[in-house]
Amino acid sequence: MYEYEDPSRWMPEPVRPQGQLTLLFIASVVFFPVLVVVWLAAFAVLLAVGLLTEVIAAFSDRYEQGFLKLMDRTLDLLAGLASWCVTWPELRHEGDTAYYRARVDKVVARWTARASAPARPNRVKPPVECAIRLRDYRGVGGGYVTEAARAQGWELRPTDVRKEVRLRWAAASQPAPR
Repeated sequence: MYEYEDPSRWMPEPVRPQGQLTLLFIASVVFFPVLVVVWLAAFAVLLAVGLLTEVIAAFSDRYEQGFLKLMDRTLDLLAGLASWCVTWPELRHEGDTAYYRARVDKVVARWTARASAPARPNRVKPPVECAIRLRDYRGVGGGYVTEAARAQGWELRPTDVRKEVRLRWAAASQPAPR
């Protein structure tokens, strides 16, 4: 059995203590704006260095690929630092199963609307894969996400349910009728 198929992983996350959540929320209010400023500064520095070294990139594909990889890793690392932040709705609705069910239904419906939209000429094709974050289903668990998604035509992809649930639009894998 694959790790992502283990039923014990698909249960709701334990309810966090209200005092801890309040402290995390206060820290988030202070820390998040600082993180945004640091992210923007890092982006500006990387963009400036990229513009200055454009001459090197014109002659070296290896340099360009390496620089883009460095830029992705740096900005993803900075964005990942905010994963512990607590939002106001999370603080208010921790442990509220009905709230998280509605939240999951809303997110899955939004992705279904995007994926089932007809492809328009000269436009980007609708997404066939999506990832629903733990923040959206913490109170109901990944099992409810898969139930709600399967009811709307999604298939489960290999995933780490402690971070996100990855889905694939089932209609995208079927050949178009002639």
